[in-house]
Amino acid sequence: MLINIDRVLKIILVSLLIILLIGTIYGLLGPARNTDSRRITDIANENWGHNTFTNIGQLRIPTADPQPEGLIIFVTFTYYPSDRAFTEELYLRTENFKDIIFNYIGSFSINDLRGLNEDTIKNELLRQFNAILRLGQIETLFFSEFMPF
Repeated sequence: MLINIDRVLKIILVSLLIILLIGTIYGLLGPARNTDSRRITDIANENWGHNTFTNIGQLRIPTADPQPEGLIIFVTFTYYPSDRAFTEELYLRTENFKDIIFNYIGSFSINDLRGLNEDTIKNELLRQFNAILRLGQIETLFFSEFMPF
C-alpha cells in the first residue's frame, strides 16, 4: 500500500512539472499579446508629460425643457500620470464627474444652452470638478463635442 502512494505522488509531481514546463514555453514562445490597451492619444501625450483624461466618455443629456431635447457632450482634460495618487483619484471620481455634468447641463433648456458662452459652461464644470478633488486640481476642460441632438 505504501509503495502505491509513493508511486502516485511521483506521477503527480512529474505531471505538475510537465505542465509547468509547457506553460513556460508557451508563455515565452506563444502568440504575441497586446498588453498596452491605452489610447493612442494617451501614448502620444506622454511625450509632453501629460495624458488626456477621456474616461467620462460621450454623454447624452436631456434638457430641462417641458419636451426635453438633448445635448451630446464629450468632456476631456489633461492630467499628469506621474502624479499617481491624483490620477487614481480622477479615475475614482469619473461617476461624480458624469453626475456633475448631467446635473449642470440638464438644468438648462436648449435655448438657455444656446445663449450661454461655452467658456462659461466649461468654467462652471471645472469649478465643480475641482470642488470634489482633494489630491490635485484640473487646469482646463475641453469639449470635443457639444451639440444638440
